Amino acid sequence: MANIPQWFAKGDWFDVCSCDIPCPCEFAQAPTNDRCFGVLAYHVRTGRYGEVALDNLNLILLASFSGNLWTGQARDLKMGLFMDSRADDKQREAMGMIFGGNAGGFPAWLSGVTGHGEMVGMEVAQIDFEVADGLAQWHADIAGKVGAAAAALNGPTTPAGKRVQTLNPPGSETGGTVATWGKTLRNRVNAMGMKWDVEGKSSKHIPFDWSGPGKD
Repeated sequence: MANIPQWFAKGDWFDVCSCDIPCPCEFAQAPTNDRCFGVLAYHVRTGRYGEVALDNLNLILLASFSGNLWTGQARDLKMGLFMDSRADDKQREAMGMIFGGNAGGFPAWLSGVTGHGEMVGMEVAQIDFEVADGLAQWHADIAGKVGAAAAALNGPTTPAGKRVQTLNPPGSETGGTVATWGKTLRNRVNAMGMKWDVEGKSSKHIPFDWSGPGKD
């Protein structure tokens, strides 16, 4: 890809959404009641876009849609983006190129499958992001605008200290091969014309390991 430097980004991704557990989207099916709305949160543990370091930066995407994203049948896809306030202009530009699907790699492939939708807003914000050791819980919050948190899913037959996981999910939002399931503690949004507040629904954590230009 012309003028796109070599880049990589490795880190944590999770979502909280309105689907019943387990979210059908992860299995490349239409969402519960044919409608999904939620928060997608990213933390770059380590990354670089050319000479621009991206370590420890966060990004939050708000999304709502109807229909099956994976079959090209999604409707009314709307998205809102929050960039990490700790990033400088070059880092924000690099993050926008990568996560917007303009720099190749898995995000570009994913955009080609699911479509770009309507971007209803973009803001810079302080993002509080944490994934607990052992994947016991995860959260990402923006004061007054976004609250996303989940605890690891468990039940009567879940072995102590183990996680409920799906290997090689057919609808992995990051291309990662291990999805760890959680139960939403909060999925609250009041920003960019989007507003919802649900809990007790589906969540999953999937790592990402991307590079470009070009498909991984």
